[in-house]
Amino acid sequence: MSSLAVQKAPSAAGATGADQSRPPLRRRIALVPTVTLLLGAVYCLLPVAWVVIAATKSGSELFSTFTFLPGTGFADNIKDLDAYRDGVYWKWMGNSALYAGLGALLSTCVSAFSGYALATYRFRGRETIFNVLLAGVLMPPIILAIPQYLLLAKADLTDSYWSVLLPQILSPYGVYLSRIYAAAAVPGDVVEAGRMDGAGEWRIFTRIALPMMIPGLVTVFLFQFVAVWNNFLLPYIMLSDDERFPITLGLYTLLEQGANTPALYTLVITGAFLAVIPLVALFLVIQRFWSLDLLSGAVKS
Repeated sequence: MSSLAVQKAPSAAGATGADQSRPPLRRRIALVPTVTLLLGAVYCLLPVAWVVIAATKSGSELFSTFTFLPGTGFADNIKDLDAYRDGVYWKWMGNSALYAGLGALLSTCVSAFSGYALATYRFRGRETIFNVLLAGVLMPPIILAIPQYLLLAKADLTDSYWSVLLPQILSPYGVYLSRIYAAAAVPGDVVEAGRMDGAGEWRIFTRIALPMMIPGLVTVFLFQFVAVWNNFLLPYIMLSDDERFPITLGLYTLLEQGANTPALYTLVITGAFLAVIPLVALFLVIQRFWSLDLLSGAVKS
């Protein structure tokens, strides 16, 4: 009996070791989201990597070398892009900065006022207004582009900077985010305490509610900036003077001309690479702001 027990013990120990060497089923299932995220990251970053590498190639290298092999023509591409039509590319970049920066700032202000009012005040029709805004979130921008053009044409504002700026000021999604964030971040007791201390509604909003809403408003600003910077359809419909084109529409015209002049393809690719840099820089700055805001909130609490 004892010998049988001794003989069975090693086999049991071996089985236990084999079971321990195999990864548990739960751990293997947990790897699925990680692998999915990695595949999604590769899918999103692969075109960016192609643009970065292609921007370093000259016109001859672009179509004759391996796709992901860096070239030697990046400096020449920058010079050619700067010289094209006396530097009209930088004019397009400046227009995009104006449309996206001012449009996102105005949109964030409107979203802050609207979101705070919808979250704080109780008035008849509040939920109806909020539901209409939700419907605006679900509505594709292409549906609104033609009516917006007709309205601005009546006001004689087409082919102007205002024709691109004005439709961007009201963002249903920005108002929605501001309302949700204000309801969660601004306690009603704090607002009532300010009123009991004799503060007016404007002072309560600017001194009490607005600092609490800053992280949410920064998010609204980032989303709206990226949306306006990448917007193509609205400027395409509203503008005819290429001096007012944003970078998206300007690169599109270059791409159309590239069908007859292949040398312009390198300018389009280099311009697209340079157009991504402001968005990356803005995201890095705002990400740092989010971290500082969270740390300061933890210290204050």
